[in-house]
Amino acid sequence: MNIIPAVDILDDKVVTLVGGKLGTEKVSLPNPQQVALEWEEKGAPMIHLVDLNAAMDRGDNFKSITSILSRVSIPIQIGGGIRTTQKAETFLNLGASRVVVGTRAVTDPDWLEELAHYNRHKIVLALDLRDGMVQVRGWKESSDRDVKDILDRTEGLPLAGVLYTNINVEGKAAGIDAEVMAEFVDICPHPIIAAGGITTEDDLRKLEDLGIDSAIVGLALYAGTIDSEIWRKRE
Repeated sequence: MNIIPAVDILDDKVVTLVGGKLGTEKVSLPNPQQVALEWEEKGAPMIHLVDLNAAMDRGDNFKSITSILSRVSIPIQIGGGIRTTQKAETFLNLGASRVVVGTRAVTDPDWLEELAHYNRHKIVLALDLRDGMVQVRGWKESSDRDVKDILDRTEGLPLAGVLYTNINVEGKAAGIDAEVMAEFVDICPHPIIAAGGITTEDDLRKLEDLGIDSAIVGLALYAGTIDSEIWRKRE
């Protein structure tokens, strides 16, 4: 299983938020490019980069993102407010390995299908759930679409994977909800990228046992509850 560090950018700083809520920062670091380069140096196989401003319709961090893309050599997966084909393909053309789409992919499945077919195996569908409800627009609104119906419609699409975030445990450093994750594994037809609540290496083992393809880790790596050089330990 790939372990991918999260670099979430808000107002040009790397932050970790509890449940995606502003004002709950547990980490705030001033130089996103330096943070990304440090993860590369430590042996991370990929970086998960999120523009929180864009996700929340509060501007963007395009300058920081392009700086990271120009300096970091390992693959970068970018998400946050990507709701047009032009923006998705701009990031891919600038060197991103994958783009993550959530809000518009959920609300406009025809757009997701077209985007995936023209950018095969470079599109990740983000499904962010709170209390079983899919959240959109930076986790500020709930969609009325059922998660299984969304996944059923994606069957056969050339997606790079599905990023599943359990918002109920996100950023709380209390561990994953393995039962909920197992239920998602049962209905998802694509490789799963897990996020939310990953706090210890035991959480990582549980995800591996469920057959999860990749795990995105944020606070635990920054706070040290998971060794920030875990990739060297696993060699």
